[in-house]
Amino acid sequence: MASTKRYSVIIIGAGISGITVAKELSENGVDDFVILEATDRIGGRIRKETFGGVAVELGAGWIAGVGGEMTNPVWKLAKRFGIRTILSDYSNARFNIYDQSGKIYASELAAESYKKAVETAMRKLRNEEDDDIDELAMMPKTPIELAIDFILHDFEMAEVEPISTYTEYGEREFMVADERGYEHILYKLAETFLLNSDGKISDHCLQLNKVVREIQHSKNGVKVTTEDGSSYEADYLILSVSIGVLQSDLISFKPSLPRWKTEAIQKCDLIVYTKIFLKFPYKFWPCEPGKEFFIYAHERRGYYTFWQHMENAYPGSNILVVTLTNGESKRIEDQSDQQTLKEAMEVLRIMFGPDIPDATDILVPQWWNNRFQRGSYTNYPIVNNHIVHEVKAHVGRIFFTGEHTSERFSGFVHGGYLS
Repeated sequence: MASTKRYSVIIIGAGISGITVAKELSENGVDDFVILEATDRIGGRIRKETFGGVAVELGAGWIAGVGGEMTNPVWKLAKRFGIRTILSDYSNARFNIYDQSGKIYASELAAESYKKAVETAMRKLRNEEDDDIDELAMMPKTPIELAIDFILHDFEMAEVEPISTYTEYGEREFMVADERGYEHILYKLAETFLLNSDGKISDHCLQLNKVVREIQHSKNGVKVTTEDGSSYEADYLILSVSIGVLQSDLISFKPSLPRWKTEAIQKCDLIVYTKIFLKFPYKFWPCEPGKEFFIYAHERRGYYTFWQHMENAYPGSNILVVTLTNGESKRIEDQSDQQTLKEAMEVLRIMFGPDIPDATDILVPQWWNNRFQRGSYTNYPIVNNHIVHEVKAHVGRIFFTGEHTSERFSGFVHGGYLS
């Protein structure tokens, strides 16, 4: 039987928060730690994959909050490591909305629908009580209202509520378009304290493919058991897994976490955000300025609604991306990629005509069905800050970190970095 290894600190998860906390420990003289990562790579929900000859970001793909008086720390890292980025301007998307006959809605109608959606959202957020307001009448009903409601709440929430990311760091967003991937930032951070060879991390302090299934804890320390039967002991544990994993039964705690902790964890709302990539033999969509993002209005909210072409990021790539969220994300994860391709092509042929070519390839990430993620990011806004404090609060010798523990920046990469 293998002996149990003893450390000062065990870190579970090698995403942005896990790598950052390990770096902080190292810089403060604590080298007796181990990072246990369930997958075969670092990065967590920052993940690139080669598709159609270019690097695409399956998870986090933007650096949000740039151009303000304060500098976003992740933007600072991106500049330091020479990450190639492209400015994303969503402002014209609302004027590129296709109806179910393939025509673009008149800009006046789009502007009116957008204004109505913003007003409704602001009223709900402020909990205004007005007997003269018919809430049912204000609900989005038509395809264009549903489409705008989708892009407003799933992409442009800063329009209706001040979000710390944008008020503190600036309103601009930059998409990562670098062949090394967004994850290159994590590898460069890891290089400062982990041994590496030929660009690959070879340090024993990072152990990959270690799926933690049980955490025993007491006033004397912690003991961690992994799926392959390995065990590790430490004085302290830092848990940087996603809120979705904490909500699942992947990791058991002995004794169980206190009720106030588990209730706070279960109250967190997790967004599933799926970018589907489609490769074509040639481009058939508009590529002039202001056309990077376009919308499909359907009677079902979020049905292949938000589209982006990749020509600004990778000219000549002939790749389209369509973003689905939550219920639609879960639905497509449970069906074949062939069925998803069929549905996406039907929508594209409505917008651009029956003679467009078939996609030659499709890439559908799995975030909801991935037991090591169980979603994409914590929902914003978390109305009750008390929940955030309880989610972040330590339990004995177990400490919690990650974007879900950030009161001001939950849901963002810099939220994980600063947590």
